[in-house]
Amino acid sequence: MPRSSVTAPPVGALLRRYEDPGEPLSCERVSEGLLNRGYRLSTTRGAYFLKHHLDGDREVIARQHRATQRLQALGVPVAPPVADAHGETVAVIGDRCYALHPWVEGRHRDGAQLSSRQSRRLGSLLGLVHTCLERVMHQAEPPTIPRPRSRPHDTFDTLAEHRLLERRALLERYADRRPPPAKAGGWVHGDFHPLNLLYRGTEPAAIVDWDRLGVQPRAEEAVRAAAIFFLRPAGVLELPKVRAYARAYRRAAGADAGEMAAAVHRVWWERLNDFWILRWRYQLHDRRADPQFAAVSALVVWWTREYEAVHAAFTA
Repeated sequence: MPRSSVTAPPVGALLRRYEDPGEPLSCERVSEGLLNRGYRLSTTRGAYFLKHHLDGDREVIARQHRATQRLQALGVPVAPPVADAHGETVAVIGDRCYALHPWVEGRHRDGAQLSSRQSRRLGSLLGLVHTCLERVMHQAEPPTIPRPRSRPHDTFDTLAEHRLLERRALLERYADRRPPPAKAGGWVHGDFHPLNLLYRGTEPAAIVDWDRLGVQPRAEEAVRAAAIFFLRPAGVLELPKVRAYARAYRRAAGADAGEMAAAVHRVWWERLNDFWILRWRYQLHDRRADPQFAAVSALVVWWTREYEAVHAAFTA
């Protein structure tokens, strides 16, 4: 994934596109995400979230915007972009793509901060997203594949080498358990994790960052999301919360135990073969995901050992 240099957004040129947005007061970098850059833009009319799409394609971004507008009409908590004076939601200035969203007051919460009831609420929310996307979307976008490049040796490298050797042994041992290709897919958010969900108090206020909207097996997104929300630093999942979340998701999305079981197996196999953090560090010279590596790489070892317990948490 190519990286852009940090450049202040062209606030004046951007605001001139909108009807009475107010005079700019401040523009502060706020985004914690890995794929885009975000700012809190304050004007005399209020506050906005200004999003700079680093790898943006105008048509794809506009399509994502239309999806969030339709989802909002169906009651999904989202924050669709503000349309400019010509009804456009993507502002292309120079060779950069920007979008202006209403500012949503809230905070991010990971699984450790969620009660069992809130875990059920999270599962129901993702189920609502999937069933509503099925209603509003009609065709898939082709997936975007990051381009590789290379880098050097410290304590991270020592852990990486250990985990790679460990992973190779696991792949050799479980090679006969490779799952068949997925049979069906539906529209999914594509990147449902704590930094893309804002809470106001104990309730979800807005699902943000729809850059990876696309067609995938829906239950797999539910499993991937749980493996992020409910992952503890030691590389284990909080299975009681996973169970509450998964039951709520299955009710909301209409997913049966067989669909969830297949998704659990496929995501487990995907994790055995997934080295994206190492690709970012060593090929793309990008270390932003390094802090996630210890827990993520430990998870697949624990998941393999506790396979039946994880399976039961998603399907019972």
